[in-house]
This record gives sequence, C-alpha cells and structure tokens, in this order.
Amino acid sequence: MRKLIGNILMILGILILLVVIVAAGGGYFVTRHSFPTINGTIKVAGLQSQVEVYRDSWGIPHIYASNPHDLFFTQGYVHAQDRFWQMEFWRRIGSGRLAEILGESALDSDRFIRTVGWHRTAAQELELLDDEARAVLEAYAEGVNAYVSTHRGRLGLEFTILGLTGVKFDPEPWTPLNTLTWAKVMAWDLGGNMSDELLRAHVAARLGTPTVNAVVPPYPDDYPVIVPHPLAGATLEALPEAAFETHVLGMGDDLGSNSWVVAGSHTETGMPLLANDPHLGIQMPSIWYEIGLHCDPVGPGCPYNVVGASFASAPGVIIGHNDHIAWGVTNLGPDVQDLFIERVHHENPNQYEYQGQWLDMEIVREEIRVAGEEEPVVVNARLTRHGPIINDVVGGTEDDWAFGWQPLALSWTALQPGTLMRSVLLLGKATNWEEFREALSYWDVPSQNFVYADVEGNIGYQAPGRIPIRASGNGSMPAPGWTGEYEWVDYVPFDELPRAFNPPEGYIVTANNAVVGSDFPYFLGMDWAPGYRARRIVELIVANSSLSLADMQVMHGDSSPVYAQDILPYLLALSNDEPRLAEALDLLRAWDGRAARDSAGAALFEAFRLHLTDLTFGDELGEQLLRRARSTAGVALVALLADETSPWFDDVTTPRVETRDEVLLQALEEAVEELTETLGRNMNRWRWGDLHTATFENQSLGQSGIGVVEAIFNRGPVPVDGTIATVNNTSYSPNHPYGVTVVPSYRQIVDLGDFTRSVSMHTTGQSGHPYHRHYGDMIDPWRNIEYHPMLWERADVHADAEGVLVLEP
Repeated sequence: MRKLIGNILMILGILILLVVIVAAGGGYFVTRHSFPTINGTIKVAGLQSQVEVYRDSWGIPHIYASNPHDLFFTQGYVHAQDRFWQMEFWRRIGSGRLAEILGESALDSDRFIRTVGWHRTAAQELELLDDEARAVLEAYAEGVNAYVSTHRGRLGLEFTILGLTGVKFDPEPWTPLNTLTWAKVMAWDLGGNMSDELLRAHVAARLGTPTVNAVVPPYPDDYPVIVPHPLAGATLEALPEAAFETHVLGMGDDLGSNSWVVAGSHTETGMPLLANDPHLGIQMPSIWYEIGLHCDPVGPGCPYNVVGASFASAPGVIIGHNDHIAWGVTNLGPDVQDLFIERVHHENPNQYEYQGQWLDMEIVREEIRVAGEEEPVVVNARLTRHGPIINDVVGGTEDDWAFGWQPLALSWTALQPGTLMRSVLLLGKATNWEEFREALSYWDVPSQNFVYADVEGNIGYQAPGRIPIRASGNGSMPAPGWTGEYEWVDYVPFDELPRAFNPPEGYIVTANNAVVGSDFPYFLGMDWAPGYRARRIVELIVANSSLSLADMQVMHGDSSPVYAQDILPYLLALSNDEPRLAEALDLLRAWDGRAARDSAGAALFEAFRLHLTDLTFGDELGEQLLRRARSTAGVALVALLADETSPWFDDVTTPRVETRDEVLLQALEEAVEELTETLGRNMNRWRWGDLHTATFENQSLGQSGIGVVEAIFNRGPVPVDGTIATVNNTSYSPNHPYGVTVVPSYRQIVDLGDFTRSVSMHTTGQSGHPYHRHYGDMIDPWRNIEYHPMLWERADVHADAEGVLVLEP
C-alpha cells in the first residue's frame, strides 16, 4: 500500500501547521475530539428500543439489546465510533475508489480492482440476499450512518489531516453493498493461489517442467494432515503489481493461521479446549475488533448471545463462542483461482476463441475519479467466459515471459455471488454440530478450516467452500482457455468436503497444512503451508496427556522453528579452523532452538538459512525469479540437504563443481559477515530482537514517508519472539529481512468447561483513534503472549466496565 500515498502530504506549510497544532494546546482538542462517548444516555434515531453498551477495561463493547435490529444497529454504531476511518479506507479499497481521495498514487490499485470487479460481484450478491441477512445488513448500515451523521467533522484524525492537504469530502452513507464488497476483499487476501501458478510457470519456462517440484516442493507425505480419517462420502511481468500488492489483510507465504481443538480426554478439566490465532498482515489499527453481542433476553425472536472477534465493516462475530459452541478458523487454501490464457482474434482484440468459435468479450466501462483531476480515468474491463482479463492493466510484450504477452483471464470462485453473510449469522446462533454444519454449508468464499467444540464435550472439523471440479488438469499453472479442456464443470458438494467429528486421536490441528491425503477422491489444492507449524503443535499436544488452558497459552507462544532440526545437523557436523566460523558453529551448537528475541543463536540461524537459500538456488533462478521463489526455495532446502551430490549446490556460474558442505560453510561465513556489520563483532551480544521487530503501521497516513505524520499513527518498532513458520508466527519477507510482516493477529482460547475462563487478545487495541488509551494498549501484552478475559457473564461485564452508554430511540 506504500504506493497509495505517494507525495500527498509533501507540502511544507501543511507539515508546519500540523506540528504546531499537535504541539500546541489545540493538539489536545484536535487529537481527542473524535474520541467516542462511552458514558451517559444518547437519543439515537432509528432504534426500536433501549440498548445498553458496556465497555470493559480493554475498551471491548458488550451490547445488550432486546431485538436483532437494535443489536446489529448498535454494532454498526460502535464500529463507527472506534474505527470509521478504517471502515472508510477499506470500503474504498474494495470498490476501487482510493484515487478519489489519495490521487494518482492510488490509481494502479483502483484500475486493477475495477478490472477484477469485486464491487460488481457484491452488487449481484446484494440482489440475492435472504430476508434475514438483508435485514441485518440494513440495520448495521443504519447504525453506522446514525453515528456518522451526528459526528461530521469528528470522525477521525485522518479526515482532519487529509482536510489540511485540501482533500475534503463528506463520507457517503454506509450501505449493505459496502459490507459485501469488504467480504470480497477478505476473500481476495485469503482465497487465492494465482501467484503460485505463475511461479510454477516461470520456473518451468526457465529451467524446465521437471525442476518445478524442486523449487516449489509438494507437501511431504510424512507430515500431519488435518483430517486423516475424513467422514466425507466421496505473466508475472505482464501482470500489474497491484495484482500482488493489493492485500488489505497482508500478504506472504505465512499468511494463514493456527487452530486446534483438544477433546476432554486430553485436558485436565475433562472438557474440550479450543485455540485459534489467525495470521494476517501487521497493521494499525488491528484487523480485528472484539465485541459481545447479547440479546436481552435470549429467545426465538432474538437468539444471539455471542462474543469474539469481528471486522469493523460487517455485522456478527467471525471467531468466538456462543452459549453452546465455540469455533476457530484457519485459511484452508484450496485451489479456487485458475488463470486461462486467452487466444484473441488478430483483427478484433475484443473477441476470443473458444472451441473453434470466436466469442465477443463483455466490455464493462469503469470511470475512476482522481483527486486533483477534472476528467475521470476510464478502464474498459474485458470479461471472457473464464473471468476478467487481469493483465490489460499493463499490457505490452515482455521478452522473458514464456507466453509473450497474452491475455490472462482469472477464474475465481469469489467472482460469483455467494451467501457468506447468511453463514456468519447462522454460525452465531448454532447450538450443536448439525446446526454448525448447516451454517457452514452457506460459507462459500474464502474457504476456511473450521474447528468446533461444544458444551456437551464434542469436537469436530468442517471444510466449507466452493471448490471447483475441473474437466482435466489441476490448475497448477496457466492453461489454454480456447480448447475447453480445463473448464470448471462443477463444485465439490458440501457433504463430500472433509469433516471429522470426535476423531479417535482426540484432537484436531489445522495450520494451513494439507487437509487430506492424496487418496481423497477430489482435488482440493496443492499449495499448502509446508506443515512446520502443524508438526510442532501435534508434538506439543501428544507430549501432554492433561492439557490446561495455561498449556495452550504456552503453545500459542512457542517460537521453535522445527525446520532448524532438519537443517542444522548437516552444518554442525562440519568443522572449520577459521576462528570466527568456529565460534559461530559453537554458538549454533549451544542454541536451544527457540527464536526468542534475546537469542544470538536465532539471529545467526535465520541469517544462515537465507544465505543458504540464495547460494543454492540463486545461480539457477536468477535474481528476479529468486525474489518470487525465496519462500518456497527455503522449504525445498530440507529435502535437498539429504543429497550431498545434488546439482543444485553447484554454482553454475563457475567452472568448478561446488559441494554441499562448501555451500553450507560459505552460507555461514556470509551470515557472520552480515551480522558483524549490523550487530557488531561480539557474537554473544547479538540479539534476534534487534533484527526482528514489529512495527504497527496505519495503512494510509502511517505509510506517508513523513516522519511527523507516521509518528502520530504508527507504533513500534518493538522486538518480538518467533519467526517464519513457528507456532508464534511472526513472519518476515525473505526478500526484506527481518522486519515482521505477518503476525498472530488475534489469539483466543475457549474453555468449554467454563466460558468465564476463556481468554483472548489481538494486536494493537480496540480504538482506531491515535492517542486514545485503547489505541495501542494491547501491543505489549500481545507480544508477551498475555491475554485478557473473554468476559461472558453479565455480572463480570458490569464489574469490569469503564463506561456504560445507554442508547434510546
């Protein structure tokens, strides 16, 4: 998103004014006039009855309402109180309308999003809503608008600062379409493997198809699968950078999650424990917003009583528990995106071939308004039977793209109208396994792994989602679109998708690893996480036959990269007479294997692994392709190290043949040189946390490049434990080490024996307003693996309340 801001605030006078305002007495008013009212009584037009909002000591609101309309109305109201700028920014991303306020710097992103057409699909979805979902979305929108309409000029500091630059606008009324478009943004971030398809195509083009699995390795046969006993019955250069950079929830190979559920037979209480921690991009404010939604009283006319994590843009709770069940989610990662190479008529670029016939593309005209420009930018999105042509945004011929510049159409399940909102609402009021599965039958995109537990002591797993069945092929690389051979012919029926209920193991672990084995009758996908986190979680579960809630917290914080156990033996078997290398080898031999922030061994191992990856693969792949493949190549190392004669260890740019052991020592030498330069000569004073830090950046003004502005909105850097693919998954990009890019964005542990013992914590704080006490109060507890109670009983909510707001019609 850094390109989206450009030079919008590069006006000296504005900076001076901003510094003066914040430094002077007026700064108190400017920074705090948007803080929400949390005490007292307010008349709010649109309510049907009185509503009470208790905010606990972490700023988490618990809403008590007598009917569903008022419950979700008030959820919209409190979301807007705390996070309206975030909501405004997200809806503009989803509809491709950032350039209206951010100018030309946002144009590439808008062009791509308008081409793909998230907003067009959401509009179709809106027409198909069932009555209940429509009523809830309308009530939520009414609540947002009730707050916005009475607080214009006090909606957030971001609006104020943009106004100082001359960018002034009145936010439009919130609509159900905005929520549905946000769901498409979420699906885009979590539901695709397009980049993996293009990576395979590039590797095959450069080195030949047989080398693809060496660089992008398949899931190991001996690693955990989520459901071992399923119950189911049966061009990068020619593509816009926005296709890879437009990720609100974050991006990277470690975008995913952990969740696991343990039956009472493995816990000290005799009842299930359920843990979850979604891994999403680091940002400010948090992606999540914790909330309690309580019907008062609970009954057939108002059945909701649920707590957990929500998105400030949508009604309901995404992860949490109600009176009867608890659930957690991780990204399933099925192959729901295919790229089709279209053959275009040489005389008419708006016709394409399909099975011997020339078909007309559908042309959709999109006008993009750009701040500071009088005339809109026009995008003519071209749609084929396979989907939108996504590389029209750039176009042109690229010599090193294997297919030349040919139109690539994106088939993606989220470009068809869905029923996600119905699923969210049914999930919040499900009372048992059957109702849980009924709710998930409407969860189409993005496909997620759902773990389940209930107060009767049952545990379960269900994979929902719209997953295509192909006529042939597996969608692993771009396929010809003109033959008809690779079409989607159907979707895997919900009752045929993997599920488990009270499995014999007594636990279920999901960590974006393979869902099922190769003998499953349907192809779900092949781009799984490598299984390191799943392997470690299983190790920790089976090592303790009586797990407590405290044990689950320790598991959340586990920072041991298990792949170090696979890599280091090859290095530590070697010796070297050079004193610095000998000292480095001793340091790694003494390392306890944890990526703790105060660890010297962790810093050295992480640097060593990156250099080893580059030395092994860089000469064959070249820098451009290595940049795309570093993450998967790092995984591929483990298998290669077992073969000391592997040709990958030879540097093809030199006349001699290098050996594995030579490359291992060279990588260690380069790592020592790197860390000596950055951390000093004394290895004992090296600290992983001096390299591996978390900075929570505001997605808009926090990436302006202007220090005084960034200081207002951003928090950090702070040293953190963990690394790539540890359970405590504080991941970084191998191309830009070692700053954190992906984090456990919300941790939750639910005790089905007593909900009052359940705990949670997300990354930053409930508030989206800088300088508010709840803007960054969760950062230190989060990084130290601490939690707050998930308040449940009304008496506990009352006792912990820092504010009580009564809303009256």
